[in-house]
Amino acid sequence: MPHYLFLLDDLEEMSEQNLLQRFSGTFLRDVNLGVLLIDTEFRLVDISDMACRVLGFHKESILFKRIEDIFASIPPEHRLVERTLLDGRIVRNHAVSWMNNQERYELLLDSNLLRDNEDQIVGAYIIFKDVTNLRSLEAQVQRSDRLAMIGQIAAGTAHEIRNPLTSIKGFLQVLKKTFESKDMAKEQGYIDVMLDEINRVNELVNEFLLLGKPKNVLLQKIDVSTVIKGILPIINNEAILHKVHMNYEESSGLPPVIADQELLKQVFLNICKNGIEALTDGGTLTIVEKLDPDGRFVNIEVHDTGPGIPVYVIDKIFDPFFTTKEEGTGLGLSVCQRIIHDMGGHIRVSSKGYGTTFTVSIPCI
Repeated sequence: MPHYLFLLDDLEEMSEQNLLQRFSGTFLRDVNLGVLLIDTEFRLVDISDMACRVLGFHKESILFKRIEDIFASIPPEHRLVERTLLDGRIVRNHAVSWMNNQERYELLLDSNLLRDNEDQIVGAYIIFKDVTNLRSLEAQVQRSDRLAMIGQIAAGTAHEIRNPLTSIKGFLQVLKKTFESKDMAKEQGYIDVMLDEINRVNELVNEFLLLGKPKNVLLQKIDVSTVIKGILPIINNEAILHKVHMNYEESSGLPPVIADQELLKQVFLNICKNGIEALTDGGTLTIVEKLDPDGRFVNIEVHDTGPGIPVYVIDKIFDPFFTTKEEGTGLGLSVCQRIIHDMGGHIRVSSKGYGTTFTVSIPCI
């Protein structure tokens, strides 16, 4: 029977290596960080589970493949890993946006070289953090500051605007009756145009006031399905006018939510109307009810099959006064976000090439 003699140093070294291997495996599996290890041939040696989830990869199908092949479908300027990494390019807190299907992630990326005991390059690593929620919170705070400033201006000027508008509207209505009695059709047309414009300004002032000082939110226990069913006829009529097909996927057994019923109707009508208007050549609008996986929110998804929202626009759609419509005020989505935020919920939007999905999340009991 052979005998093996191990020196104490050898045993200690083996124990350390075994411990490091166990730590490495556990770290890549459990850590809430995206980690990619690359060798000198620019091949992926290992990847953390979180990186696979965010990037949309299956670990077994990409290990030991060249990075160029893994990211082949992505333009070079948008790839997460560049070959200059092996030339010693160090990256710290580099902000990157990544789209995985219709899910958008905001990432902060670090990278550096790996060297052996003789200072020779043996590979490189990339580590990234998912800061999507932090970025969303930061953007929401900035929007809230802008909305508060707009609200202060609106509160001080709304009545000064409304009073002369009311007088002008009253005199125009008198003139319209006079023109009607004298069969002055052309002049009546001018009056109608002016009255429409005055009504439009009044609506803008109303939205200003809602942004600045929203009416008291009446939070109560309500059933979201009942709210949606109550406004379905309105949405359906709008869809028919635009030759749009509408689907409604009700979910049975949803818990009640804490919300203001009338304001919730306003939010759903606004978002559905936007989706229908985005379908210029017809298409489908789908409303889906879901329970959040954690059971904390009821999610209402409004999906259209339109052309989608360009990447350079999607970050701005909740900004006050930003609009892509010729006659839009750019306040509709800002008001919706303010309403849902006051109820303790949030609105998310995702779009990739075609179609757009708005997800309204409302806290449930």
